[in-house]
Amino acid sequence: MAVYTHLGTEALAELIAYYDVGRLISAKGIAEGVSNSNWLIETRKGDATSRFILTMYERRIDIAELPFFLNLLDHLAAKGCAVPGTIHDRVGASWREIDGKAVALIEFLPGVSPSNPTASQAHAVGSALARVHLASADFPSSRMNALGPAQGRDTLEACKSSLQTIDSQMRRALEMARTVVDRWPTDLPTAIIHSDLFPDNVLMLDDTVSGLIDFYFACTGAMAYDLAVTHAAWSFDKRGERLNHEIGSALIAGYEKVRPLTNSEREALPLLAEGACLRFVASRTEDWLDTPPNAQVERKDPMDFLRRWQIYRREGARAFGEAFTGS
Repeated sequence: MAVYTHLGTEALAELIAYYDVGRLISAKGIAEGVSNSNWLIETRKGDATSRFILTMYERRIDIAELPFFLNLLDHLAAKGCAVPGTIHDRVGASWREIDGKAVALIEFLPGVSPSNPTASQAHAVGSALARVHLASADFPSSRMNALGPAQGRDTLEACKSSLQTIDSQMRRALEMARTVVDRWPTDLPTAIIHSDLFPDNVLMLDDTVSGLIDFYFACTGAMAYDLAVTHAAWSFDKRGERLNHEIGSALIAGYEKVRPLTNSEREALPLLAEGACLRFVASRTEDWLDTPPNAQVERKDPMDFLRRWQIYRREGARAFGEAFTGS
């Protein structure tokens, strides 16, 4: 989240008037993130005040796909999942256009993203993710995963001549990517998956999940792959040098409390985790090479996920705890 486009008070008040949420009393830009402009909006209707998030979609979002994302939020919220619902305007539209850009008003959810997750928090997140998977079973739309293993391999192929400028170990990433693609399973149970559930996309009140946010990479995919992405995002230190087995085991236990994994999913999980790491190594490599070193943007180091990837490849099923090794 960030603010790329300035909207004055009059423009914001005029926009909010299209919604039955009362009059605008404050709007504060949200600085975090990189893709969209966001404001924390406060309105008053009678004696009651309410908060919302206003998002203007600036980049990385195909506006033609926006109904998929917003309808998904409404579907999951209606099923009782901890996700923010979309506020529809007075004529029922889930998004509007201002100055040629799409905007949506989203429910505000309380909570804080954990910077140092605990096992209890990871357990709660696993359960919340499983509920999303079950709730999306009857969602009527689908969306292809544009960031799958084959696309990651192709990205690294395109960057092949420059990989060593990042780190000498990056040359191994392309060879590893080819083996992941060759072995990738295609018959695992699917649903609509979040596919980007890092701690900063989770809001928590103590050990309770109050909100799963930022569904803009959601797609149709293997549910166990989504769990593997979350495992890779939650179970390591920032540099990917140390795997916290307690966090990882709690995440999976929380997931299986709601939706037990099938035998085929359990067997595939180590490879799925490698695929998760491939995705972030590839996207970060592309961004790293496309962003000048002097740009006013912090580049995310692809090595943080290559190190995770190497641990998954070395440990295999052991990376997921005793329940996966039978010990």
